[in-house]
Amino acid sequence: MTQPLLAQYFPILVFLGIAGGIALAMVGGSMLLARQKPDAEKLSAYECGFAPFDDTRRRFDVRFYLVAILFIIFDLEVAFLFPWAVTLGQIGWLGFFSMMSFLFVLTVGFIYEWRKGALDWE
Repeated sequence: MTQPLLAQYFPILVFLGIAGGIALAMVGGSMLLARQKPDAEKLSAYECGFAPFDDTRRRFDVRFYLVAILFIIFDLEVAFLFPWAVTLGQIGWLGFFSMMSFLFVLTVGFIYEWRKGALDWE
């Protein structure tokens, strides 16, 4: 017999309630205990940790976006490798060679980007 819908999701609701309470306590504690001394420099806009300069709406170098895209690609690769490694015993040779082809395509793409000089900063 199946449980009622609320009984199935009750542990998740408790977890979300506890997480929300902890988050509110942290924000409230920070507002109460932290020193609040804003000045012009603290309130100014900044870009990537650099000191404020020029207009904040100016164009970024395309290399920032390229590095971000490459990071996402290789981060997803690692996200696919963990479950693959755990289930390698059950998926057999087809799963092994499909992952090897996936890694081969990623490696070819990375070598292409490297050879084109997209990762050279100056």
